Amino acid sequence: MAVIVALGAFLMTLAGGWTAQRVTDRRHLVLGLAGGLMLGVVGLDLLPEAMHAAGQEVFGVPLALLLFVGGFLVAHVVERLLAVRQAAHGAADNGGHDGHGHGGGRVPQVGLTAAAAMVGHSVADGVALGAAFQVGGGMGVAVALAVITHDFADGFNTYTLTRLYGNARRKALLMLFADAVAPVVGAASTLLFTLPEEPLGAYLGFFGGALLYLAAAEILPEAHHEHPALSTLMCTVGGVAGIWLVVGLAD
Repeated sequence: MAVIVALGAFLMTLAGGWTAQRVTDRRHLVLGLAGGLMLGVVGLDLLPEAMHAAGQEVFGVPLALLLFVGGFLVAHVVERLLAVRQAAHGAADNGGHDGHGHGGGRVPQVGLTAAAAMVGHSVADGVALGAAFQVGGGMGVAVALAVITHDFADGFNTYTLTRLYGNARRKALLMLFADAVAPVVGAASTLLFTLPEEPLGAYLGFFGGALLYLAAAEILPEAHHEHPALSTLMCTVGGVAGIWLVVGLAD
């Protein structure tokens, strides 16, 4: 049953990615909405779930929060290291006239890494879905509602993140397809084994920190850079509100 339900998540992920690529003429609105969706997913879905699953403390701080901060810092360090490396490479290629390289300083590897993390999150969604159906039908339906509805945001963000960092459309579509298949793979894996709750919570905390960094430091500033319009801001707020609605309905 869980695998069948995961096929709904597969379709919703593809629908989210299709929506992201169809509205490229309103790029600032797409990025504003993506930033809001990412902020909502982190603050209203991932972090509470991580706190619940990995609630033990390390030196007075919940493990999930430590990993959340760690994920934020790792994303920042990785992006800075890749940016410095690409800037140095660009300077060597053009005699130092342009230290930003291709794509206006965007590092394609960062987008691919972020999209890969989204795929990992979707695998965890599938595992959670399968585990919920093992507990009982009611629990399975509640988790299925949450997974299927917010996988639209996952597909939207996976495609947007990959393209934002200068990757070709083909790579963005490949990452989108991988993200769509991931919950099916995760749900199918629960037919063989069950992932312990604490490692899953730890992963979600770390991933939430990395995702928040991308939303706050990259997506939202880019959305408002050339189009600081009220419509962009409303898309961001609407994205957060949409995730809140999904979480509320799931509960």
